[in-house]
Amino acid sequence: MAQRGSAAPQRDDYDYDDEQYYYYPETRVRRPQHKDREQATLRPKLDILIGNIDMTLFFVVTILVIIGIIMVLSASHARMAIVQDDAFYLLRRNIPFALFGFVAMNVAARVHYVYLRKFVWVLYAGTVFFLVMVIVGGLAVGGATRWFELPVIGQFQPSELAKASVIFAVAHLVDKYPTALKSWSNLFIFAGMVAVLVALVWAPGGFSQGLIVGSIGFGMIFIASPYIWRFVVMGVSAVAGVAAYLGITALLGTGFRGARVMAWLDPWADRGGRGVGYQIVQSLYAVASGGMFGEGIGQSMQASSIPEVHNDMIFAVIVEELGLVGAGLILLLFAIFIWRGIVVAMRAPDTFSSMIAIGIVFAIGFQAVINVGVVTNTIPNTGVTLPFISYGGTSLVVFMGLAGVLLNISKYSKAEHAKRATGAVDVRR
Repeated sequence: MAQRGSAAPQRDDYDYDDEQYYYYPETRVRRPQHKDREQATLRPKLDILIGNIDMTLFFVVTILVIIGIIMVLSASHARMAIVQDDAFYLLRRNIPFALFGFVAMNVAARVHYVYLRKFVWVLYAGTVFFLVMVIVGGLAVGGATRWFELPVIGQFQPSELAKASVIFAVAHLVDKYPTALKSWSNLFIFAGMVAVLVALVWAPGGFSQGLIVGSIGFGMIFIASPYIWRFVVMGVSAVAGVAAYLGITALLGTGFRGARVMAWLDPWADRGGRGVGYQIVQSLYAVASGGMFGEGIGQSMQASSIPEVHNDMIFAVIVEELGLVGAGLILLLFAIFIWRGIVVAMRAPDTFSSMIAIGIVFAIGFQAVINVGVVTNTIPNTGVTLPFISYGGTSLVVFMGLAGVLLNISKYSKAEHAKRATGAVDVRR
């Protein structure tokens, strides 16, 4: 505020708009009443543009979720008609989660991302608690213990919550301590925070989920760190350690994970009955029979033969029923999501929001690549869902909630110098 007797601020240096709120990252200044307009304070021009959410992102997520609902029904109706005596069994369970996911996405898109800071460590502690509950008394399915039962909700998978938790925790630390990663000691503290979640996810048999959580956390730290070679050393060591673990388990033939590696190398060696190669062989049959335009929705011949077809292997049925063209369009939607997410991260007004956007894009994009890689036998079977599409209530709600946070961040961007120079700065909330 200009002092009495001092030179008045120039309008070129300040923005005067008493009809709107002035926006600051941490506070909001109420507009003056009508009678006080003549005495309204001149405020410095703002560095943040506030607009609408990224509608491209919104429509991409919405389309993927709708495709998922249709494809889960198409992949499961024949089997559910036999197993549950209800062809629409999974549809009736999937739609409520999708609706709740839309509510979570829209709420997250409207609540300012700065308020997430207050709940970062609450979310982290809650995730640790749920992961411990899984270790103590979780449900074992397919050689891994990832779920436990909750009233009304049913099966709950805390490892999906761990993905959100690691994104917010790393973003908060990087923003609060911007120079901390210059030292090895702080680097290990950051890495240790990620490692706790990875260990708790991995402990009951969630190797693949632990790998994804670790990749998200360490990927974000890598992007934030000013020193690349430290991560080259750590990254090579981590990859070598995982490769050695998988190689030893494969050679010794110990556990289902070693069997999965052997099945990846030669899925036809144990494809009979319900051997470890059976799932991937049936998946490859589905992919091969899709052709250019597919067999049509609901016409899959392999859906009744592929284990977990509505979950981990949903992309195989997509290729069979929609063909190369349909599968390519879905991959294009994920590519658009990644592209728009990167744009949001680059335009984000502060480090906290930028790191959150990076983490969300990495989590969804990386998991989509892993799922498609498994279906096509490019990598060993990991048992992870295809984001927004596979059946799974926890995964769907968490990813849609994260998409909502990304949409919220998309409303705020750094003002361009040219717009500031002309005074074309939008300060509306």
